[in-house]
Amino acid sequence: MPSFQTSRLVAHGAAKMFDLVADVEAYPRFVPLCRRLKIRRRSEREGVVTLIADMEVGYKAIRETFTSRVTCDRSKQTILVEYIDGPFQHLENRWVFHDRNDGKACLVEFRISYEFKSRTLGLIMGKMFDTAFRRFAEAFENRADFVYGKAP
Repeated sequence: MPSFQTSRLVAHGAAKMFDLVADVEAYPRFVPLCRRLKIRRRSEREGVVTLIADMEVGYKAIRETFTSRVTCDRSKQTILVEYIDGPFQHLENRWVFHDRNDGKACLVEFRISYEFKSRTLGLIMGKMFDTAFRRFAEAFENRADFVYGKAP
């Protein structure tokens, strides 16, 4: 099963990076391959926000939509995305944020694993997904610089 994992030190605190990643409705503006995102349901229990969201991803003429559960746990500074329905056999990604330098920076950990249901779709989209996932962390870091200002 394809997977990707990275850690990046960014010049924004963990709370800011958590908020940025939890703002899934903004993803079409900056996330590679994300064309559209719609929140179906939002709930909160004991400070943990859970979203059910449909994301359309695409490249050129190829478009696919999938549904996932996004669990945002601010107290643990984690965001877990679990696949519900769509073209995948499996999809899961996890973000973990660790403050550094008295909250002026943070270490962002990102891990994703996925597998397409269709071998053909996997062959067509697999390389593009691998490339996009490798650019995810950079896309979020660039977005943070845009939203919060570039650190000196």
